[in-house]
Amino acid sequence: MATNIEIKARVKGFDQLKERVEQISDTAVEVIPQKDTFFHVPQGRLKLRVLAPDRGQLVYYERPDMAGPKTSNYFIYSTSDPKTLETILAVSLGVRGIVSKERHLYLVGHTRIHLDKVDSLGNFLELEVVLSEEQSPPEGEAIATELMRRLGIDAADLVEGAYLDLLELKEN
Repeated sequence: MATNIEIKARVKGFDQLKERVEQISDTAVEVIPQKDTFFHVPQGRLKLRVLAPDRGQLVYYERPDMAGPKTSNYFIYSTSDPKTLETILAVSLGVRGIVSKERHLYLVGHTRIHLDKVDSLGNFLELEVVLSEEQSPPEGEAIATELMRRLGIDAADLVEGAYLDLLELKEN
């Protein structure tokens, strides 16, 4: 299982934050429309991320629901036929929910910075510090904390859980 350290935060000033991210990013922005379909599973989360009709990723991950930097363990399987895979998973497991978003992806070192415009929820920032085999979770947490400081992310803006959890709370 691969491991990263993640944070998720609500964003009030999307354009201002985007400017700050662009100043420190090692790459130009990649804008990616995404549809994540979550399925019922006994533990963790399982989602099919559709990036294009012929490009998808099945992602299983386990991550505690807490604010602040947290360890996420995950597997990713790429598919060139996401529609068929979605049908099989929906029939066999049942669909828990769908999250649609426009992701603005940047890279800073080994950290993926996502500025997400999530349908029905608003704007968010995600940091994913991808750990190498030599790095420990505390090292990744230090990187995430430093990036939060550099980008002006306040601890009060941190979010627990996944976008799907926030959508489910909003519906209830």
